[in-house]
Amino acid sequence: MRFDRRQFIQTSLAVLSAGTAAAWPSLGKAASSTAGQSATPTPGGTLTYAVQQEPPSLVSLLDTNTVIRNISAKITEGLLRYDAQFNPQPLLAVAWSVSADGLRYTFRLRPNVKWHDGESFTSADVRYSILTQKRLGPRGRITLANVERVDTPDLLTVVVVLGKPTPYLIRALSSAELPIVPQHRYGDGDPLTSPNLTAPIGTGPFVFDKWVRGSYVSLRKNPNYWRPGAPLLDRVIYRIVPDQASISTALETGEVDAAANVGLADLGRLATLPQLKIDDSYDAYLNNAAFLEFNLDNPILAKPEVRKAIAHAVDRNFIKDNVFYKRSSVVNSPVPAVLASYYDDSTFHYPFDLSAANRLLDEAGYPKQADGQRFAVKINYISGADFRRAADYLRAALSRIGIKAPILDGDLPTYLRRAYTAREFDLNLNGLGRLYDPTVGVQRIYWSDGVKHPLIWINASHYQNPQVDDLFRAAATETDETRRAASFRQIQQIVGRDLPVLPLVTVPSAVQVYQTRVHNLINSIDLTAGDFSDAWIEPKT
Repeated sequence: MRFDRRQFIQTSLAVLSAGTAAAWPSLGKAASSTAGQSATPTPGGTLTYAVQQEPPSLVSLLDTNTVIRNISAKITEGLLRYDAQFNPQPLLAVAWSVSADGLRYTFRLRPNVKWHDGESFTSADVRYSILTQKRLGPRGRITLANVERVDTPDLLTVVVVLGKPTPYLIRALSSAELPIVPQHRYGDGDPLTSPNLTAPIGTGPFVFDKWVRGSYVSLRKNPNYWRPGAPLLDRVIYRIVPDQASISTALETGEVDAAANVGLADLGRLATLPQLKIDDSYDAYLNNAAFLEFNLDNPILAKPEVRKAIAHAVDRNFIKDNVFYKRSSVVNSPVPAVLASYYDDSTFHYPFDLSAANRLLDEAGYPKQADGQRFAVKINYISGADFRRAADYLRAALSRIGIKAPILDGDLPTYLRRAYTAREFDLNLNGLGRLYDPTVGVQRIYWSDGVKHPLIWINASHYQNPQVDDLFRAAATETDETRRAASFRQIQQIVGRDLPVLPLVTVPSAVQVYQTRVHNLINSIDLTAGDFSDAWIEPKT
């Protein structure tokens, strides 16, 4: 995926800028699998959508967890949306321009937009959202690092002023990635404890209705949505179904209309049922992957030979085929291969080789004892059935080279506390979005700032390499694509040798199964984190 910066240095008033009822632009192949069907859209109805995990909150401003993003984007909107080729399109901003030096981004906001409580949407809300994410957001500290200030010359104009060029910024403004929240709802209080996190007010096509913990989240149609004729659905119910087998059963019986987090082992069987469809479009925005992060504060794992031994003991093809049921691919670098000009896997050569693993551990000073054990490590894993299976495999794989590896169970908040706050782990099985640009998605995996200023999703391994930090800093502001690509390739060569983190496989996080009477679930490159504004459902017969 290549991006031409000039493509974004434009002012693009679209037919939607006046809030007309024109259709959204074509979304391309990645978003077409639920669109283009012959049935005529029918307004009304309730879409019941099953999810496995209960979200920690309902706004993705300060937590970009996928479970949060998927619900947040239906309620709260960003400045822009993107088609399948990553071309920006109007959303809360109807026009935008970038100065020739790349230091001023000017956005003209959509007029006559109301928050769900009736207050007017203004430039002050955009300013608050950007500066709050810059200060507290897990990706905002990197994505928005070069933002010096946000000017609001009038109620419908925002000027983001940068200290240095930020070539990836225009791609970071989606509803799920940088939602615009109502400043008046947050006030002067702590954004991390705002009531808006659990009872959000937005500008989006759906209004928050109710959250019954452990049961469901209910959204209802926004009757005053700025886009006439949208949304088509009257209501969206997110049903929380912790057991994946129960999700599959609910789909089969028609108890739910659509679902994510369907057990991968069930997909083959569900695909044979005539009333169901499966959409497994690749998520080119998130580029999700599974990683094994080594806690470098552990003196044993601080030795590169030990980390490389563990890498040789892990059969990533087995994980691909058996843990993720052949719906993933082996990852050989933290940078997504689709970002071809930035990609370099030359130092990530750790093939499955138990002899090499045992030899490295012996050389590192950890021979097998009389009981066959060398040492023990604790495995922390991000919640979910797939990652639990991965943890089970990892425990078995390590036992073959004399490493005892008990597994630490827990829900998502417990996992995050262990990984990023209490640091009560040795090996961390994590699922991370590599995203649309290495500065945004990959830098945080290795960024030493995460050691000094702990924040979720940033550098769980506590890797610190000044050269890598300097290369990331240079790439973050470099506008020459050749030099920028060279920095990213050099970073990969270094971290591939140091190996603080072992890339494993892609994670098929955007798989959706839905009844054939459900249409147009996907209308942007965000896939499951789209806004459902075009979704509709045929009445049951």
